[in-house]
Amino acid sequence: MPDKELLEKYAEVALRTGVNIQKDQPLLIMAPIDGADFVRLIAKRAYELGASEVHINWSDDTLMLLKYEHQSEEVLTDIPDWLVEQRAYYMKKGAALLQIRSTDPDLLKDVDGNKVAQATKATAQALQHLRHYTMNDIVPWTIITIPTDAWAQKIFPGKSAEEATKLLWDSIFKIVRVDQDDPIQAWKEHNATLHNARDVLNGKRYKKLHFKSEGTDLTIGLPEGHIWKGGSSTTESGTEFNPNMPTEEVFTMPHKYDVDGTVTSKKPLIYDGNMIDNFTLTFKEGKVVDYKAEVGQETLKHLLETDEGALRLGEVALVPHESPISQSGLIFYNTLYDENASCHVALGKAYPTTLEGGASMNAEELDKHGVNDSLTHTDFMIGSADLSIDGIFADDSSEPVFRDGSWAIKFD
Repeated sequence: MPDKELLEKYAEVALRTGVNIQKDQPLLIMAPIDGADFVRLIAKRAYELGASEVHINWSDDTLMLLKYEHQSEEVLTDIPDWLVEQRAYYMKKGAALLQIRSTDPDLLKDVDGNKVAQATKATAQALQHLRHYTMNDIVPWTIITIPTDAWAQKIFPGKSAEEATKLLWDSIFKIVRVDQDDPIQAWKEHNATLHNARDVLNGKRYKKLHFKSEGTDLTIGLPEGHIWKGGSSTTESGTEFNPNMPTEEVFTMPHKYDVDGTVTSKKPLIYDGNMIDNFTLTFKEGKVVDYKAEVGQETLKHLLETDEGALRLGEVALVPHESPISQSGLIFYNTLYDENASCHVALGKAYPTTLEGGASMNAEELDKHGVNDSLTHTDFMIGSADLSIDGIFADDSSEPVFRDGSWAIKFD
Protein backbone atom coordinates (compact mmCIF):
# COMPACT_ATOMS: atom_id res chain seq x y z
CA MET A 1 0.00 0.00 0.00
CA PRO A 2 1.21 3.55 -0.70
CA ASP A 3 1.80 6.29 1.85
CA LYS A 4 -1.10 6.48 4.30
CA GLU A 5 -1.27 10.28 4.07
CA LEU A 6 -1.85 10.08 0.31
CA LEU A 7 -4.53 7.41 0.78
CA GLU A 8 -6.27 9.61 3.35
CA LYS A 9 -6.13 12.53 0.93
CA TYR A 10 -7.63 10.35 -1.80
CA ALA A 11 -10.45 9.24 0.49
CA GLU A 12 -11.07 12.86 1.46
CA VAL A 13 -11.28 14.00 -2.16
CA ALA A 14 -13.59 11.11 -3.10
CA LEU A 15 -15.94 11.89 -0.22
CA ARG A 16 -15.91 15.69 -0.16
CA THR A 17 -15.39 16.56 -3.82
CA GLY A 18 -16.58 13.34 -5.46
CA VAL A 19 -19.91 12.48 -3.80
CA ASN A 20 -19.83 15.42 -1.33
CA ILE A 21 -21.29 13.27 1.45
CA GLN A 22 -23.82 15.09 3.62
CA LYS A 23 -24.70 14.68 7.29
CA ASP A 24 -27.10 11.76 7.88
CA GLN A 25 -26.81 10.61 4.25
CA PRO A 26 -26.25 6.91 3.46
CA LEU A 27 -23.24 5.96 1.32
CA LEU A 28 -23.28 2.98 -1.03
CA ILE A 29 -19.81 1.84 -2.15
CA MET A 30 -19.17 -0.65 -4.95
CA ALA A 31 -15.59 -1.86 -4.68
CA PRO A 32 -13.18 -4.69 -5.51
CA ILE A 33 -12.18 -6.91 -2.61
CA ASP A 34 -8.53 -6.13 -3.43
CA GLY A 35 -9.15 -2.63 -2.11
CA ALA A 36 -10.56 -3.65 1.28
CA ASP A 37 -8.03 -1.63 3.32
CA PHE A 38 -8.67 1.53 1.29
CA VAL A 39 -12.44 1.03 1.45
CA ARG A 40 -12.28 0.71 5.25
CA LEU A 41 -10.39 3.99 5.33
CA ILE A 42 -13.12 5.61 3.20
CA ALA A 43 -15.85 4.19 5.43
CA LYS A 44 -14.16 5.53 8.58
CA ARG A 45 -13.84 9.01 7.08
CA ALA A 46 -17.42 8.91 5.75
CA TYR A 47 -18.75 8.25 9.24
CA GLU A 48 -16.60 11.08 10.58
CA LEU A 49 -18.14 13.39 7.98
CA GLY A 50 -21.65 12.43 9.14
CA ALA A 51 -22.74 9.54 6.90
CA SER A 52 -25.65 7.68 8.48
CA GLU A 53 -24.65 4.32 7.00
CA VAL A 54 -21.88 2.96 4.79
CA HIS A 55 -22.81 -0.15 2.83
CA ILE A 56 -20.27 -2.00 0.68
CA ASN A 57 -21.02 -4.20 -2.33
CA TRP A 58 -17.85 -6.20 -2.90
CA SER A 59 -16.68 -7.63 -6.22
CA ASP A 60 -13.87 -10.06 -7.00
CA ASP A 61 -12.31 -10.74 -10.40
CA THR A 62 -11.44 -14.35 -9.58
CA LEU A 63 -14.98 -15.17 -8.50
CA MET A 64 -16.42 -13.34 -11.50
CA LEU A 65 -14.28 -15.36 -13.88
CA LEU A 66 -15.26 -18.61 -12.16
CA LYS A 67 -18.89 -17.62 -12.46
CA TYR A 68 -18.63 -17.10 -16.21
CA GLU A 69 -16.61 -20.29 -16.71
CA HIS A 70 -18.98 -22.56 -14.81
CA GLN A 71 -22.47 -21.07 -14.96
CA SER A 72 -24.90 -21.40 -17.82
CA GLU A 73 -26.24 -18.43 -19.74
CA GLU A 74 -29.64 -19.12 -18.15
CA VAL A 75 -28.21 -18.64 -14.67
CA LEU A 76 -26.09 -15.64 -15.64
CA THR A 77 -29.09 -13.80 -17.09
CA ASP A 78 -31.34 -14.48 -14.10
CA ILE A 79 -30.77 -11.30 -12.07
CA PRO A 80 -32.05 -11.80 -8.51
CA ASP A 81 -34.75 -9.44 -7.27
CA TRP A 82 -32.86 -8.80 -4.04
CA LEU A 83 -29.95 -7.29 -5.96
CA VAL A 84 -32.24 -4.81 -7.71
CA GLU A 85 -34.21 -4.10 -4.55
CA GLN A 86 -31.05 -3.41 -2.58
CA ARG A 87 -29.88 -0.78 -5.09
CA ALA A 88 -33.38 0.69 -5.24
CA TYR A 89 -33.50 0.91 -1.44
CA TYR A 90 -30.41 3.10 -1.29
CA MET A 91 -31.31 5.24 -4.30
CA LYS A 92 -34.76 5.97 -2.86
CA LYS A 93 -33.11 6.97 0.42
CA GLY A 94 -30.99 9.48 -1.48
CA ALA A 95 -27.73 7.66 -0.83
CA ALA A 96 -24.49 8.85 -2.36
CA LEU A 97 -23.00 6.28 -4.74
CA LEU A 98 -19.23 5.74 -4.85
CA GLN A 99 -18.00 3.27 -7.48
CA ILE A 100 -14.40 2.00 -7.43
CA ARG A 101 -13.70 0.38 -10.79
CA SER A 102 -10.49 -1.64 -11.07
CA THR A 103 -11.06 -4.77 -13.13
CA ASP A 104 -8.44 -6.72 -15.07
CA PRO A 105 -8.88 -5.48 -18.69
CA ASP A 106 -8.36 -9.01 -20.03
CA LEU A 107 -10.47 -10.79 -17.42
CA LEU A 108 -13.03 -12.36 -19.75
CA LYS A 109 -11.02 -12.64 -22.98
CA ASP A 110 -11.31 -16.45 -23.04
CA VAL A 111 -15.00 -16.59 -22.09
CA ASP A 112 -17.77 -17.07 -24.65
CA GLY A 113 -18.52 -13.54 -25.81
CA ASN A 114 -22.22 -14.20 -26.34
CA LYS A 115 -22.58 -15.41 -22.76
CA VAL A 116 -20.93 -12.23 -21.46
CA ALA A 117 -23.04 -10.01 -23.72
CA GLN A 118 -26.31 -11.62 -22.63
CA ALA A 119 -25.38 -11.36 -18.94
CA THR A 120 -24.44 -7.69 -19.35
CA LYS A 121 -27.70 -6.96 -21.14
CA ALA A 122 -29.79 -8.78 -18.52
CA THR A 123 -28.15 -6.82 -15.71
CA ALA A 124 -28.67 -3.54 -17.55
CA GLN A 125 -32.35 -4.35 -18.12
CA ALA A 126 -32.88 -5.25 -14.47
CA LEU A 127 -31.28 -2.03 -13.24
CA GLN A 128 -32.49 0.22 -16.06
CA HIS A 129 -35.08 2.10 -14.02
CA LEU A 130 -32.46 2.91 -11.37
CA ARG A 131 -30.14 4.68 -13.82
CA HIS A 132 -32.66 7.50 -13.65
CA TYR A 133 -31.19 8.45 -10.26
CA THR A 134 -27.66 8.94 -11.57
CA MET A 135 -28.20 10.07 -15.16
CA ASN A 136 -30.64 12.76 -13.99
CA ASP A 137 -28.40 13.87 -11.08
CA ILE A 138 -30.98 12.96 -8.46
CA VAL A 139 -28.31 11.46 -6.19
CA PRO A 140 -24.61 12.39 -6.00
CA TRP A 141 -22.29 9.80 -7.49
CA THR A 142 -18.69 9.42 -8.51
CA ILE A 143 -16.35 6.86 -10.06
CA ILE A 144 -12.73 6.43 -8.96
CA THR A 145 -10.12 3.70 -9.37
CA ILE A 146 -7.46 1.93 -7.37
CA PRO A 147 -4.76 -0.38 -8.77
CA THR A 148 -5.06 -4.12 -8.99
CA ASP A 149 -2.03 -6.23 -9.92
CA ALA A 150 -3.44 -7.44 -13.24
CA TRP A 151 -4.53 -3.96 -14.31
CA ALA A 152 -1.20 -2.41 -13.29
CA GLN A 153 0.82 -5.01 -15.17
CA LYS A 154 -1.30 -4.46 -18.28
CA ILE A 155 -0.27 -0.78 -18.20
CA PHE A 156 3.35 -1.48 -17.23
CA PRO A 157 4.27 -4.76 -18.95
CA GLY A 158 7.53 -6.35 -17.88
CA LYS A 159 7.29 -4.96 -14.35
CA SER A 160 6.68 -7.10 -11.30
CA ALA A 161 3.24 -6.82 -9.71
CA GLU A 162 4.72 -4.76 -6.88
CA GLU A 163 6.57 -2.37 -9.19
CA ALA A 164 3.63 -1.96 -11.57
CA THR A 165 1.16 -1.33 -8.77
CA LYS A 166 3.40 1.34 -7.24
CA LEU A 167 3.76 3.06 -10.60
CA LEU A 168 -0.01 3.01 -11.10
CA TRP A 169 -0.68 4.40 -7.62
CA ASP A 170 1.75 7.24 -8.39
CA SER A 171 -0.01 7.96 -11.68
CA ILE A 172 -3.46 7.93 -10.10
CA PHE A 173 -2.43 10.25 -7.28
CA LYS A 174 -1.01 12.74 -9.76
CA ILE A 175 -3.92 12.62 -12.20
CA VAL A 176 -6.59 13.07 -9.50
CA ARG A 177 -4.52 15.86 -7.89
CA VAL A 178 -4.03 13.96 -4.63
CA ASP A 179 -0.29 14.68 -4.78
CA GLN A 180 -0.94 18.41 -4.32
CA ASP A 181 -0.80 20.19 -0.96
CA ASP A 182 -4.54 20.94 -1.00
CA PRO A 183 -6.35 18.56 -3.37
CA ILE A 184 -9.79 19.97 -2.47
CA GLN A 185 -8.73 23.47 -3.55
CA ALA A 186 -7.01 22.07 -6.64
CA TRP A 187 -10.29 20.46 -7.65
CA LYS A 188 -12.19 23.70 -7.08
CA GLU A 189 -9.82 25.48 -9.44
CA HIS A 190 -10.04 22.67 -11.99
CA ASN A 191 -13.84 22.69 -11.87
CA ALA A 192 -13.81 26.46 -12.41
CA THR A 193 -11.74 25.97 -15.59
CA LEU A 194 -14.13 23.33 -16.94
CA HIS A 195 -17.17 25.45 -15.99
CA ASN A 196 -15.72 28.35 -17.94
CA ALA A 197 -15.23 26.17 -21.02
CA ARG A 198 -18.77 24.81 -20.86
CA ASP A 199 -20.20 28.32 -20.40
CA VAL A 200 -18.38 29.56 -23.51
CA LEU A 201 -19.64 26.59 -25.54
CA ASN A 202 -23.20 27.07 -24.27
CA GLY A 203 -23.00 30.62 -25.58
CA LYS A 204 -22.04 29.41 -29.06
CA ARG A 205 -25.25 27.46 -29.78
CA TYR A 206 -23.64 25.34 -32.48
CA LYS A 207 -25.97 23.41 -34.76
CA LYS A 208 -23.35 20.78 -35.65
CA LEU A 209 -19.77 19.75 -34.97
CA HIS A 210 -17.53 18.47 -37.77
CA PHE A 211 -14.67 16.16 -36.69
CA LYS A 212 -11.80 15.47 -39.08
CA SER A 213 -8.58 13.48 -38.55
CA GLU A 214 -6.91 10.39 -40.00
CA GLY A 215 -9.70 7.86 -40.46
CA THR A 216 -12.39 10.25 -39.21
CA ASP A 217 -14.75 12.54 -41.12
CA LEU A 218 -17.84 12.82 -38.94
CA THR A 219 -20.57 15.44 -38.61
CA ILE A 220 -22.57 15.40 -35.36
CA GLY A 221 -25.79 17.37 -35.13
CA LEU A 222 -26.67 18.93 -31.76
CA PRO A 223 -30.29 19.18 -30.56
CA GLU A 224 -31.86 22.58 -30.14
CA GLY A 225 -31.55 23.41 -26.45
CA HIS A 226 -28.53 21.17 -25.87
CA ILE A 227 -26.45 21.97 -22.77
CA TRP A 228 -22.70 21.58 -22.40
CA LYS A 229 -21.64 20.12 -19.07
CA GLY A 230 -18.24 19.62 -17.47
CA GLY A 231 -16.57 19.47 -14.10
CA SER A 232 -18.86 19.30 -11.11
CA SER A 233 -22.63 18.78 -11.34
CA THR A 234 -25.42 19.64 -8.91
CA THR A 235 -28.19 17.37 -7.65
CA GLU A 236 -31.85 18.33 -7.60
CA SER A 237 -31.44 19.18 -3.90
CA GLY A 238 -28.47 21.47 -4.57
CA THR A 239 -25.51 19.26 -3.62
CA GLU A 240 -22.44 19.85 -5.81
CA PHE A 241 -20.54 16.69 -6.75
CA ASN A 242 -18.01 15.41 -9.30
CA PRO A 243 -19.31 12.38 -11.23
CA ASN A 244 -15.91 11.25 -12.51
CA MET A 245 -12.50 11.52 -10.89
CA PRO A 246 -10.50 12.24 -12.99
CA THR A 247 -12.38 14.43 -15.45
CA GLU A 248 -10.98 16.66 -18.18
CA GLU A 249 -14.01 16.83 -20.49
CA VAL A 250 -16.81 19.13 -21.46
CA PHE A 251 -19.67 17.20 -23.05
CA THR A 252 -23.17 17.38 -24.46
CA MET A 253 -25.58 15.16 -26.38
CA PRO A 254 -25.66 14.53 -30.13
CA HIS A 255 -28.97 14.52 -31.98
CA LYS A 256 -29.74 10.82 -32.28
CA TYR A 257 -30.99 11.18 -35.88
CA ASP A 258 -28.33 13.59 -37.12
CA VAL A 259 -24.90 11.92 -37.20
CA ASP A 260 -23.23 11.20 -40.55
CA GLY A 261 -19.81 10.02 -41.67
CA THR A 262 -17.06 7.77 -40.43
CA VAL A 263 -15.16 7.76 -37.14
CA THR A 264 -12.08 5.74 -36.16
CA SER A 265 -11.04 4.89 -32.61
CA LYS A 266 -7.72 6.24 -31.33
CA LYS A 267 -7.34 4.20 -28.14
CA PRO A 268 -8.38 0.67 -27.12
CA LEU A 269 -11.84 0.18 -25.64
CA ILE A 270 -12.30 -2.40 -22.87
CA TYR A 271 -15.86 -3.73 -22.98
CA ASP A 272 -17.18 -6.77 -21.12
CA GLY A 273 -13.68 -7.81 -20.12
CA ASN A 274 -12.47 -7.78 -23.74
CA MET A 275 -10.52 -5.35 -25.87
CA ILE A 276 -11.84 -3.64 -29.01
CA ASP A 277 -9.11 -1.77 -30.89
CA ASN A 278 -8.54 0.04 -34.18
CA PHE A 279 -12.23 0.07 -35.03
CA THR A 280 -14.25 2.20 -37.43
CA LEU A 281 -17.95 3.04 -37.41
CA THR A 282 -19.92 4.55 -40.28
CA PHE A 283 -23.08 6.52 -39.48
CA LYS A 284 -26.01 7.51 -41.66
CA GLU A 285 -28.83 9.65 -40.27
CA GLY A 286 -27.60 8.92 -36.76
CA LYS A 287 -27.34 5.14 -37.03
CA VAL A 288 -24.34 2.83 -37.39
CA VAL A 289 -24.66 1.25 -40.84
CA ASP A 290 -21.22 -0.35 -41.06
CA TYR A 291 -18.42 -1.27 -38.67
CA LYS A 292 -15.13 -3.14 -38.50
CA ALA A 293 -12.47 -3.76 -35.87
CA GLU A 294 -8.93 -5.07 -36.21
CA VAL A 295 -9.23 -6.43 -32.65
CA GLY A 296 -12.49 -7.47 -30.99
CA GLN A 297 -14.85 -7.57 -33.97
CA GLU A 298 -17.17 -10.01 -32.20
CA THR A 299 -17.20 -7.95 -28.99
CA LEU A 300 -18.02 -4.81 -30.99
CA LYS A 301 -20.85 -6.71 -32.67
CA HIS A 302 -22.29 -7.68 -29.27
CA LEU A 303 -22.07 -4.07 -28.10
CA LEU A 304 -23.90 -2.75 -31.16
CA GLU A 305 -26.56 -5.46 -30.84
CA THR A 306 -27.43 -4.52 -27.25
CA ASP A 307 -30.52 -2.70 -28.51
CA GLU A 308 -31.56 -0.15 -31.14
CA GLY A 309 -30.11 2.72 -29.11
CA ALA A 310 -26.65 1.13 -29.04
CA LEU A 311 -26.38 1.95 -32.76
CA ARG A 312 -26.71 5.68 -32.04
CA LEU A 313 -24.70 8.24 -30.08
CA GLY A 314 -25.60 9.56 -26.63
CA GLU A 315 -22.60 11.78 -25.86
CA VAL A 316 -19.94 13.89 -27.53
CA ALA A 317 -17.08 15.13 -25.34
CA LEU A 318 -14.18 17.47 -25.98
CA VAL A 319 -10.81 16.93 -24.31
CA PRO A 320 -7.64 18.74 -25.45
CA HIS A 321 -4.66 16.61 -26.42
CA GLU A 322 -2.55 18.28 -23.70
CA SER A 323 -4.73 16.94 -20.88
CA PRO A 324 -2.63 15.50 -18.01
CA ILE A 325 -3.72 11.95 -18.84
CA SER A 326 -2.79 12.31 -22.48
CA GLN A 327 0.55 13.83 -21.55
CA SER A 328 1.31 10.90 -19.26
CA GLY A 329 1.85 8.88 -22.43
CA LEU A 330 0.07 5.91 -20.85
CA ILE A 331 -2.80 3.83 -22.18
CA PHE A 332 -4.79 2.85 -19.10
CA TYR A 333 -7.14 0.28 -20.67
CA ASN A 334 -9.78 1.84 -18.42
CA THR A 335 -12.39 4.15 -19.95
CA LEU A 336 -12.53 6.45 -16.92
CA TYR A 337 -8.92 7.42 -17.59
CA ASP A 338 -8.58 6.98 -21.35
CA GLU A 339 -11.71 9.02 -22.11
CA ASN A 340 -10.16 11.94 -20.24
CA ALA A 341 -7.08 11.79 -22.45
CA SER A 342 -9.01 12.19 -25.67
CA CYS A 343 -12.09 13.61 -27.33
CA HIS A 344 -14.68 10.87 -27.32
CA VAL A 345 -18.22 9.89 -28.15
CA ALA A 346 -20.51 7.37 -26.50
CA LEU A 347 -22.75 4.77 -28.05
CA GLY A 348 -26.07 4.48 -26.26
CA LYS A 349 -28.00 6.42 -23.70
CA ALA A 350 -27.74 10.21 -23.46
CA TYR A 351 -27.80 12.20 -20.24
CA PRO A 352 -31.22 13.95 -20.15
CA THR A 353 -29.58 16.75 -18.14
CA THR A 354 -27.70 17.82 -21.27
CA LEU A 355 -30.95 19.14 -22.77
CA GLU A 356 -32.96 22.09 -21.49
CA GLY A 357 -35.82 20.57 -19.49
CA GLY A 358 -34.68 17.07 -20.39
CA ALA A 359 -34.66 15.75 -16.82
CA SER A 360 -38.44 16.21 -16.58
CA MET A 361 -39.35 14.83 -20.03
CA ASN A 362 -40.87 11.42 -20.66
CA ALA A 363 -39.43 8.94 -23.16
CA GLU A 364 -41.60 10.15 -26.04
CA GLU A 365 -40.67 13.79 -25.46
CA LEU A 366 -36.97 12.96 -25.21
CA ASP A 367 -37.07 11.05 -28.49
CA LYS A 368 -38.85 13.95 -30.18
CA HIS A 369 -35.97 16.20 -29.15
CA GLY A 370 -33.39 13.75 -30.49
CA VAL A 371 -32.29 12.29 -27.15
CA ASN A 372 -31.01 8.73 -27.44
CA ASP A 373 -32.03 5.92 -25.07
CA SER A 374 -30.34 2.56 -24.57
CA LEU A 375 -29.33 -0.02 -22.01
CA THR A 376 -25.70 0.90 -22.65
CA HIS A 377 -23.60 4.04 -22.45
CA THR A 378 -20.17 3.15 -23.82
CA ASP A 379 -17.55 5.81 -24.44
CA PHE A 380 -14.78 5.35 -27.00
CA MET A 381 -11.89 7.62 -27.79
CA ILE A 382 -11.57 9.49 -31.10
CA GLY A 383 -9.23 12.39 -30.23
CA SER A 384 -5.67 12.69 -31.53
CA ALA A 385 -2.92 15.22 -32.16
CA ASP A 386 -4.19 15.77 -35.72
CA LEU A 387 -7.87 16.27 -34.82
CA SER A 388 -9.70 19.33 -36.14
CA ILE A 389 -13.23 20.25 -35.08
CA ASP A 390 -15.38 22.96 -36.65
CA GLY A 391 -18.46 24.38 -34.98
CA ILE A 392 -21.28 24.99 -37.47
CA PHE A 393 -23.89 27.65 -36.68
CA ALA A 394 -27.58 27.76 -37.62
CA ASP A 395 -26.78 29.90 -40.70
CA ASP A 396 -24.24 27.25 -41.83
CA SER A 397 -21.25 29.49 -41.12
CA SER A 398 -18.50 27.85 -39.10
CA GLU A 399 -15.51 28.50 -36.87
CA PRO A 400 -12.59 26.43 -35.55
CA VAL A 401 -13.19 24.71 -32.21
CA PHE A 402 -10.12 22.41 -32.22
CA ARG A 403 -6.98 22.49 -34.29
CA ASP A 404 -4.16 19.95 -34.01
CA GLY A 405 -5.93 18.25 -31.13
CA SER A 406 -6.26 21.36 -28.95
CA TRP A 407 -8.67 24.21 -28.37
CA ALA A 408 -8.84 26.85 -31.10
CA ILE A 409 -11.35 28.83 -29.03
CA LYS A 410 -9.87 31.38 -26.67
CA PHE A 411 -11.19 31.17 -23.11
CA ASP A 412 -10.96 34.05 -20.64
